[in-house]
Amino acid sequence: MILKILSFAGSLCFLLYGMKMMSDGIQRSAGQRLKSALNFMTGSRFAGLLTGCILTMIIQSSGATTVMLVGFVNAGLVTLEQTVGVIFGANIGTTVTAWIVALIGFDFDMKLFAIPIFGLGYLLLAIKKLKKESLGIAIMGFGMLFIGLGWLSSAFKNPTTGETIPELISLVGALDDFGGFSIIIAVFVGIFFTALIHSSSAMTAIVITIAAAEPSFWHVGAALVIGSTIGSTIDSIMASMGGSADARRTALIHVMFNCSASVLALIFFKPFLFLIETIIPGDINAKNISYHIALLNTAFKVIATMIFIPFPKQIAAFTRQIIKEKKNEENLVYKFEFNEKTAHDMPETCVIQAQKEVARLADVVVEMFDYLQMGIKKIDVKSTNENYEKMAKMEDYTDQMHSELAHYLVRCSSLPISEQSKENVSHMLLIAEELESMADGCLSISGQLKKAAEKELPFREEDLEKLIPYFELSRQLLQFIYKNVSKIERLSRDQFDFASELEEQIDAERKSLKKVARKRLESGADVKAELLYLDIVRQIEKLGDRCYSMADELK
Repeated sequence: MILKILSFAGSLCFLLYGMKMMSDGIQRSAGQRLKSALNFMTGSRFAGLLTGCILTMIIQSSGATTVMLVGFVNAGLVTLEQTVGVIFGANIGTTVTAWIVALIGFDFDMKLFAIPIFGLGYLLLAIKKLKKESLGIAIMGFGMLFIGLGWLSSAFKNPTTGETIPELISLVGALDDFGGFSIIIAVFVGIFFTALIHSSSAMTAIVITIAAAEPSFWHVGAALVIGSTIGSTIDSIMASMGGSADARRTALIHVMFNCSASVLALIFFKPFLFLIETIIPGDINAKNISYHIALLNTAFKVIATMIFIPFPKQIAAFTRQIIKEKKNEENLVYKFEFNEKTAHDMPETCVIQAQKEVARLADVVVEMFDYLQMGIKKIDVKSTNENYEKMAKMEDYTDQMHSELAHYLVRCSSLPISEQSKENVSHMLLIAEELESMADGCLSISGQLKKAAEKELPFREEDLEKLIPYFELSRQLLQFIYKNVSKIERLSRDQFDFASELEEQIDAERKSLKKVARKRLESGADVKAELLYLDIVRQIEKLGDRCYSMADELK
């Protein structure tokens, strides 16, 4: 008996590892193309439903899909309403594993094609010139998945006679001894075991494997599958911990939907099973029970989706009533925590989240630049002091953002992500550093203007007006970079030439302004005022240099 338990545990681990390998390989192959799926899912509730379904069918894990979704919501890439359809679709997509097991069956020797598939994957991984390592990992995982399923089937049969082991029949009989409570007990067993192994797909495969060996398992097996739907929410709950309010609401939507679907299936348990038995006619036996369980797993999720899909706004509003924003939460302290669950299940999502945060850092820098440009027009003690205080707070916030982002990006670089994503992480580290330096520069110029107002230095109005077009050139370059920072994509030759042209114009304008200031110095103008003016001109030009440096990084 101990040997059978160890055999079952080993087969299950092999199955789970195969699913993980396949998921990781597909993610690394897809890389930034996950963003394309994101763009599609934001179209409508039905587009989201289809996206969630297809994505989960490919990566074989509704948990990984919901973890990715929680990450996107936490980064502000997707609205709460847009997550509803994706969550529903993920629950339907996860049933594909059950259908694969049911359709292939256990009479067929899975090793006949699973081992060659694994070998093909290994070749793609080993032959570096093909540059298909990620695809090779995914194919190897696919082969391991079916080898694990084959071993699971063997774990419940006598290796000599091929008959179901007596201990399994005793287990089914023990559950049936509880009478009406056996279904409830089976539901809780399904919840617990699925939460333990973090995979409703694997749990359903186990149920089908046992049921194929012992057809009397039908009612108990149905209850286990229903329970596994609730247990599968553990991943989204863990991924949302420490996230934004909307991230926690996304996890709540997942829990609410899965629990509601399961409760409905339990309320109408006997009629529901009768419906399945009607669709698949004939006595339940070892040959068709797999279809019964696979259809049940799909049917109650589809029915629940049909009931709830018309109400995404209402569902989102309900979760906002339950999970409220913190009233005293201020935007003065920045936190960007590295979620281990997201990194484990959907590492590419971490890179996409980082891109969004780099764009947020750019937002703050653009806002500082705008305040600075407006401050040039009015230099008096009150205005410059107010502006400097505001800029100082924003600059402190950018320091926090840069520190958290740098730490986060270093962690991202060690994840199993695609080469393109690793390159993007490197770009983001440099861009975040340049943006933080620009924030320092903006604060420094604001401090110079404050100093000029306090010392009542005689800046002529026409001299200040000459700074406006100079500022505008730097702002154009900043805006151009800002649009491309959010994408972290290579600049085309024309785009880089445009950035170079703006940089040359800024340099030419700086030389012109410095030349005029020096002439005023030679003619007896106030030395302190002119030197301060020259310093402001120099620092504005530095802002342009940093923008150009970011463009050079992306060329």
